Amino acid sequence: MSRGREPFSRVGPKHLTTVDWNDYNHRRSVLTSLIKGVSERERDRQVELRGGSETLAPQWWDFFNFKLVNELVDEDDESIFGAIFEYVLPSATNPGPGYVIAFRGTLLKRETLTRDLESNFAIILNTLHQSSRVQTAMKYVEDRVSKAGSSKVWLTGYSLGAAIAMLAGKNMAKRGKFLESFLFNPPYASFPIETIFKDNKNVIRGLQLTTHVIKVCAALASGYSCDEDSFAAISGWKPCLFVNNRDFICNGYIEHFKKRRKSDDVGVWGLISHHSLRNIVMKKLKIRDVEISEPLHLLPSAILIENLSPPEGSISPHKLRHWWKPDLNLRCTVYNYE
Repeated sequence: MSRGREPFSRVGPKHLTTVDWNDYNHRRSVLTSLIKGVSERERDRQVELRGGSETLAPQWWDFFNFKLVNELVDEDDESIFGAIFEYVLPSATNPGPGYVIAFRGTLLKRETLTRDLESNFAIILNTLHQSSRVQTAMKYVEDRVSKAGSSKVWLTGYSLGAAIAMLAGKNMAKRGKFLESFLFNPPYASFPIETIFKDNKNVIRGLQLTTHVIKVCAALASGYSCDEDSFAAISGWKPCLFVNNRDFICNGYIEHFKKRRKSDDVGVWGLISHHSLRNIVMKKLKIRDVEISEPLHLLPSAILIENLSPPEGSISPHKLRHWWKPDLNLRCTVYNYE
């Protein structure tokens, strides 16, 4: 056994002996295990490439009666970035999902480092939708939904994987198919004003006001129309967003939805809450060879689950392992688009 890779029985959600799919805490623990299984499957592949025979990944899904159906492979570096799992023990009283499509987070290993970092950079630039990973993911999601139906297919992912799952969920929602989605530490690709200047509320308010004014001026000058707003088209899709208020990568969603609730605005103020400054400017300039997409992090509706548990020593609040614990202090808020 390679150093640093402990068996499932030591580090996974060992508190679960049976799963109640109606219990959202059980869902949270099982789905994070499947995501971890995808990461471990890629680790296994890398070990095999170096002549090893170690296989640890199956314990992360076998334990909960899932079967690996497909691996989603990056066409550029041949890494496994996602997987489709079939639940093999449904019952009339405790049905569970038919299939779960899970996407791993960033894996800083030799064989995956370059492509994973490129994908993370694409999130910042709002170009992830153009990547081969997302195109591959959409092909598998569309195929599975067409065969099993949208009610039987769940999406889940962590960090980078949550961004891929979010794009897949958005695209299916535009077609009227709302998939159950559970996204852990999804990246909020916007300048983290609140995090950087957390000790100076006056600076925060000043920068936020300046940003809003610039957006309004750009929107008015460009004639950017609210008729182009795509929020309503996907408003029926409510993904579960699992965020930690100490994690700067995802905690932007907390403020995002608080502001939305205060002002489900009309006119230009509503417009700027639904679009990024980058998109408004690009639309006006009609920049060629760049496909304009709505910002990944802007969602009309969501179920926001905040982890309010105290920090665990030096363990990063961005770690996936936090989410399979049974005793978390969570706050759940439902945000519906009006």
